[in-house]
Amino acid sequence: MSVRWETEGLQTVGIVCLVIMFLKLMHLLGLIDITETDSSDSDLELSTVRHQPEGLDQLQAQTKFTRKELQSLYRGFKNECPSGMVDEETFKSIYSQFFPQGDASTYAHFLFNAFDIDRNGSIRFEDFVIGLSVLLRGSVTEKLNWAFNLYDINKDGYITKEEMLAIMKSIYDMMGRYTYPCVRDEAPSEHVDKFFQKMDKNRDGVVTIEEFIETCQKDENIMNSMQLFENVI
Repeated sequence: MSVRWETEGLQTVGIVCLVIMFLKLMHLLGLIDITETDSSDSDLELSTVRHQPEGLDQLQAQTKFTRKELQSLYRGFKNECPSGMVDEETFKSIYSQFFPQGDASTYAHFLFNAFDIDRNGSIRFEDFVIGLSVLLRGSVTEKLNWAFNLYDINKDGYITKEEMLAIMKSIYDMMGRYTYPCVRDEAPSEHVDKFFQKMDKNRDGVVTIEEFIETCQKDENIMNSMQLFENVI
């Protein structure tokens, strides 16, 4: 299967790739389907893992998942991550399985940092499920805030051309030979220029969260891509 890079709506590329990659990660971890749990799983039992997450009541208050959904999500997470945490190398390894003809390591690094809320080099179950709640059950604004945080690599509140170029290059590297037509060396830079022409309203060379959200909410392609997150679990 090839991926064709259209000139219209290029700012959606990263968001759509995020959707695809995130759903593949959930599938690999066995988190797509919710199964029945018995009453013995009423709490998160963690006698054999290194990291003990917050209690169900607290996580239920912090997310838009039910108690049963949290139990099922935790079982899948614990099965794949017995330590209770995912480090960056494991995260990259998961992604690389889906792109043998490309290099997903840089894109996975950016996505990992978006989930690693406290910047400690690992994704806890709490980090994972809070991010998952935003992407699957959050409002459009919450989802766009999350996407902005992904693009804002240094977390200073602005997206620069350098940051967006790094994101675009990482996506091309990840897709490898599956891009069509073949990627020219200057293509990522051209796509970044188009992104800024549309997003940078005051032409100051950076995109703010306000500019990002306002532009995305007026773009039908982006709004449609946001709907791909819904009703997954």
